[in-house]
This record gives sequence, structure tokens and C-alpha cells, in this order.
Amino acid sequence: MTGTLTAGRIAGCLGLLVLGVLTGGAGWLVVDLWFPGGLLLALLALFGLFLGGRIALGAGLGVGAAAAGWFLTYVMLTVPRPEGDFLLSSSGIGMYAYLLGGAVVAVMCATVTLSPDRRISAG
Repeated sequence: MTGTLTAGRIAGCLGLLVLGVLTGGAGWLVVDLWFPGGLLLALLALFGLFLGGRIALGAGLGVGAAAAGWFLTYVMLTVPRPEGDFLLSSSGIGMYAYLLGGAVVAVMCATVTLSPDRRISAG
């Protein structure tokens, strides 16, 4: 981790945790609704969230906070209810691909090195 843990970083981590929860829930719904395209859309949303967290906090801590919220949502939606069924359908390969793909995207974004002296150009 680069730098110290300040109030701004803690607030950023909590914000990324909430965004991870929201993105995880939306991704779960999209993967179930449109399988091949929905999976790609959900993974692209995760990639944007994780990379944005990495850039915003300047460290892998941003990716970790967003990934924790995403994974918490994934686990909470797979727990069976007291009635014996699931809150959302978790059958099929799409949910496993979403879990594995999200983990791969989180690791990719956490290990990428961003040099501060290089500018990102639109052209």
C-alpha cells in the first residue's frame, strides 16, 4: 500500500465497497437474464469498477474494497433461503463463469502497475 491510511482513503474504500455490492447484484441479474452477452457486460462492469478503484486510490486497496463488496453480494445471493430455494437462480455455467471471471479481473486490476509519469491520451 502506498501512502498512509487517511480519512479520505477510508471513505473511498467504503464507497467502493458499496459500489461493489451494487455492481455484484446488477451483474448477477444481467448474467441470469442474457447469458452470453450478460456475462460479458457484467465482467466489463467489474473491470471498470476494479480499475477505477485502483486509479482512484492509487493502490490495490481500491480493488480489494470493490472486490470484497462484489464477492459479499455473490455469496449472499447463493445462500439458500429458509424455504429451501434460492433468492435468484444459480444454476448453469454462467454463475461459475461470473465468479471465476470476476476473480480473474480483480487479480488483473490489483497487480497492474500504473506509472504516475505517463499520461493517458484520448488520441
